[in-house]
Order: sequence, then structure tokens, then C-alpha cells
Amino acid sequence: MPSRLRLAGRTAVLTGAGSGIGRATAVALAARGCHLALADISAERVADTARLVAREGLRVSVHRLDVSDRAQVMAFPAQVLQHHVGVDLLFNVAGVGLGGTYEQVSDDDVAWVMDVNFWGTVWMTRAFLPALRACDDAQIVNVSSVFGMVAPAGNVAYSASKFAVRGFSEALRWELEHTHIGVTVVHPGGVATNIANDARVPDGVDEAERQRKLVFSNKRLRMPPSKAGEIIVRGVEARKLRVLVGWDAVAISLLTRLMPVRYWNVLGSWVRESPNVER
Repeated sequence: MPSRLRLAGRTAVLTGAGSGIGRATAVALAARGCHLALADISAERVADTARLVAREGLRVSVHRLDVSDRAQVMAFPAQVLQHHVGVDLLFNVAGVGLGGTYEQVSDDDVAWVMDVNFWGTVWMTRAFLPALRACDDAQIVNVSSVFGMVAPAGNVAYSASKFAVRGFSEALRWELEHTHIGVTVVHPGGVATNIANDARVPDGVDEAERQRKLVFSNKRLRMPPSKAGEIIVRGVEARKLRVLVGWDAVAISLLTRLMPVRYWNVLGSWVRESPNVER
């Protein structure tokens, strides 16, 4: 396997391509001449992304996809291959936010965030693994979170989903170690997207508490998505096993090495009231 992954002329499938990190990653890939199969639950948003990345000689297909629907996901490769000759890269970016303590979130809330964040990643990987095996050089890129490295209070379900993405990705990497398929796991910190605004609010959280947490969270979402997309794509080109997006992600990674159990003693005052500090 060559030392760097050349993206020009290859084809990437991206979920969550309608906004935020997904859209920014699509832009960064298109700038390198990578053909794109763009998927999002919002047909309008993903069409906007397609118009943004369109350029001569680039194949771009647009797909409405709900990654929490296993039947849709398993049928998706056939739809992609109607437009593209193969698939070389899979970016599992789609994700949703859910704030609230364990006692505030319902079982349905937990199932929803796990279906999108974790099972969507698992099902997409299973669906596209045959196509990735058929190409000469492939990469799976799964977006976790800083909350896949630490698990702050008030983020039980969200952290569980992102830790699950991390564990799935790391185990899969070693299972595919002697193949041509690499696995990268991405941990974004505070990227300025709408995940906090779009997060589901459990019934146990009143509106005043929601607004207070929303203001707190958005103050920490500072990195432009365009910068995050570039960091991710550069990491994929370099075949990095882990990509940390933002100084906060780097600091949290270091903190968990120094204080793997008691990191909350340091982080508590920073994120105690935050429903989400992520993309």
C-alpha cells in the first residue's frame, strides 16, 4: 500500500453531506478531484452541497438517505453504482445530538441517537464493504467526537454512541489490517455547525434549561467547518489512524492519557452545563 492516498479520480461516498462537516469534507474532496456520492436525510441540503462542489469532469450524484433505516442503507450501494464505476472511500459523517442526563432521556431518545450515530455507521460499512474490497486502495472514515474520548455528565446517550463508533472503528481497523482497506476515526472538537441547534430535546428538559445549555454550547463551537473538512481530508490522505480536529480535541486526547479515569475533575467546570461540544 502506498504511503499516501491519492484522491484524484477516486470516488467517495459521504453521509451527512448536506451541512457542517459533511459538506466541508465534500468541498475538500472535490478540490482534489475526487468524485462524490453525496447522501443526507435532507434532499434540499444535499442538493445545495452538490451545486457547491460541481465542476467540470467531476461526477457528483445526490441521494436522500436516512442512515437509521437499515433497509435504505442496504439498498444504497446499488443506487450509487448506477452513477459511479466503483467506491474507494466511505465517509460516515451523519450524526445527531442529544443532550440530557440519563434520567432525562427516554429509551426512545437513546435508540434514536444510537440508530443514527452508531448503527448508521455499522450498516453503511457493511453495505459498502464489498465495493471497497473490489477497488485497489480504500479507506473507511468514521466520525466519532471528543465525546468519544471523554464522557461528560449530561451526555449519556450521545457519548455512548460516539464511544461505540470509536470502538467499532478501532476493532475493524485491526480486522482489516492485512487488506487494502484502511480505517480512520475522526474526533472533532468544537466545530461551528448546527448540531447543537438541531439536537433533540428530551421531555425532561424544560425550555429555559434548553436555551441556557444551547447558548453555552454554541459559544464553544468555534472552528469553521471548512477548516475541519481540510483537517479531515489531509488526515485521510496521510492515512492517519486517528484525526483530532481542533485544539480542544488535542487537549482532551492528552488529558485522557494523563488522567484516564479522573479527567472529569478537570473538565467538569468547562462542560458541566453543555449538552454538546461537537460538530
